[in-house]
Amino acid sequence: MVTAIGGPRVLLRQLRETMAEPLASQERLDKIVDLIAANMRADVCSFYVLRDDGALELFATHGLRRDAVHITTLRLGEGLVGLIANEAEPLSLQNAPEHPSFAYRPETGEDPFFSFLGVPVLRAGQTLGVLVVQNSERRVYGEDETEALLTTATILAEMISTADFDALVKPGSDIDLRRPRMFQGIGFSEGIALGQVVLHDPRVVVTNFVADDTDAEKGRLEAALMTMRVSIDELLNSGDMQIPSDHRDILESYRMFAHDRGWVRRLEEAIDSGLTAEAAVERVQNDTRARMLRQTDPYIRERLHDLDDLANRLLRILTADGSVAGKELPDNAVLVARNMGPAELLEYDRTKLRAVVLEDGAATAHVAIVARSVGLVAVGQAENIVSMGEAGDDIIVDGFTGAVHLRPTPDIEATYIDKVRLSAKRRAHYAALKDTPPVSRDGQRIALLHNSGLLADMAMLDETGADGVGLFRTELQFMIASKMPRVKEQVELYSEAMRLMGDKPIVFRLLDIGGDKVVPYMRSTAEENPAMGWRSLRLALDRPALLRTQVRALLQAAGGKPLRILVPMVTEAREYMKVKRFILRENERLPRLGFAQPETLEIGSMIEVPSLLFELDRLLPETDFVSIGSNDLIQFLTAADRANPRVANNYDPIARPRLRALKLVVDAAAKYGKPVTMCGELAGRPIEAMALLSIGMTRLSMGASSIGPIKEMVLGLDVGALKAEMNDYLENGETEGSAREFLAEFAERHSLPV
Repeated sequence: MVTAIGGPRVLLRQLRETMAEPLASQERLDKIVDLIAANMRADVCSFYVLRDDGALELFATHGLRRDAVHITTLRLGEGLVGLIANEAEPLSLQNAPEHPSFAYRPETGEDPFFSFLGVPVLRAGQTLGVLVVQNSERRVYGEDETEALLTTATILAEMISTADFDALVKPGSDIDLRRPRMFQGIGFSEGIALGQVVLHDPRVVVTNFVADDTDAEKGRLEAALMTMRVSIDELLNSGDMQIPSDHRDILESYRMFAHDRGWVRRLEEAIDSGLTAEAAVERVQNDTRARMLRQTDPYIRERLHDLDDLANRLLRILTADGSVAGKELPDNAVLVARNMGPAELLEYDRTKLRAVVLEDGAATAHVAIVARSVGLVAVGQAENIVSMGEAGDDIIVDGFTGAVHLRPTPDIEATYIDKVRLSAKRRAHYAALKDTPPVSRDGQRIALLHNSGLLADMAMLDETGADGVGLFRTELQFMIASKMPRVKEQVELYSEAMRLMGDKPIVFRLLDIGGDKVVPYMRSTAEENPAMGWRSLRLALDRPALLRTQVRALLQAAGGKPLRILVPMVTEAREYMKVKRFILRENERLPRLGFAQPETLEIGSMIEVPSLLFELDRLLPETDFVSIGSNDLIQFLTAADRANPRVANNYDPIARPRLRALKLVVDAAAKYGKPVTMCGELAGRPIEAMALLSIGMTRLSMGASSIGPIKEMVLGLDVGALKAEMNDYLENGETEGSAREFLAEFAERHSLPV
């Protein structure tokens, strides 16, 4: 076994001193490999860096020929060095030339060396390079030497990530850490955004790597672990977590990992090698992440996020970093996160935010809906982008295709600049249609309305020429407020929204919170399935004071003008009737309180719970209008959680069973002479909008950016011909092909822009 001189702690102190010296980058790197070779009694110490073209380039060496530096390269997977980089695992050999992966490079002069120890240089689980020591004698490198070299590699990983290291890179190439990467996600909202990465939950940056007192560092680690375990136990014992839920399952995973003796032992061993407690956490998590990323078992890969979050919690305690997402943004910020709620998104300065990219999520999740509402480009399911991205990185988000380009090359950037110009031309084309009534080729007038929720959205009415607001989501005001909005504050919002509308209609949906629409100042009980739990109307009926406050604010805000109120998530007709009577009583009180009653008061029901489909004959005579919430209705009809990316896209919302269900509502509304509006995400996409028109729907409410494309499609459509063909398709269960295929073929035959 090779015996190191002074041990790893001495080496780390020497490296710390070298890093602080005023040396040129290559001179510093040369001195580092000399120090490692001397400390480990090695004849050779070499440092290879992974380039952006997949080649491992020799950046520094002690013992091999110096003129081979920046000349010798090995492909990823080639030779022992390439094998280590590919598998992210250490490799110790007594006779390296006998290994089947050994690759000889004559220009290095490595002929006489037999014993070999190589370790990967990792950052965030990503291989940045390989550090190697060799000896001419056939020796065995033991666990202590491997641990010492891995610890040294942690320091080198940070050195590679600094801007000073760029001076060593040849012109025209770059290191793999900064190479361009493309992530294929799913577009949540259309558009293209070019900007800079802003991490929603920034990683803790470790700056102190070398321990002066290992016993003290172990004490710090033990105290931090205890603090973290206590905080997790307190969360699990709180009232919110007594019912089984996804949140509780995650915390249970955290607790299991936090008490795992193997994990704690590895942290302590890293400290014994000379690292500080926080550097040990980063070192162990790097190794763990590298191994888990290379696993094919999806369960193991899913646990990676739990371990990342747990390590980050521990780092925040050790570094006393209590920071949360920073709200100071560059002018072209692109928010990158694993996942986030809609309220968190609304906390950012939307004048500087261009796009949001998530590792998780689904197109119908509320954060995606809010992103569309405020005009942000959004992409989800961009796997692993949080770990690969750095704050300030250039990024391009393509909401049309779901592609995200991190650190894009100049040619890709130029291509997207051209696409942005083309997109601007499309917007100009749609803007030219704003005063053109959306009348189909066969003379049917289709009402195109906005979904909204913020006053900032309202200005887009003039830009799109929409007929009004078919859905004003009143909950957004509650989600962005730090405390419950008072009656006066609500009145001001609703009054201003009506003023901005002018003579155009606006439909106010009553408060729809719960599920992933979290209101921070309202305590709620954790639920196993929040989407089907205590939310929306159910919450409002149990909190009559909350409902009363909002209804009074809406009635007062009308100031004698027409008022339309929409009741969300009605499960049974009796619930709607209860709320209707409540609203009418409050309306009767207005004159006694000195307020004018609305000129007209219309009360409608959302149809988004399947059981209501079987009470339409009871419900419709009591309503003034109805609106379909396709997002919830489709997820309940298919038993597929719209926020779960595994199942959210498994069932086409316009497949024959769902269209038949929607047609039930349209036909019943026609029977009772009640207007019906589609307010879900279906209305905002041309093919889906065609499906809705084909079953008799004539009122569509959507995001502002969808008005132009839908209007252009309507202007070229013969609705009567489409309805005739669709009726045959729906009634003939033997017809082959999906509704989407049928509609796409119809659009192609009639040259419709979809």
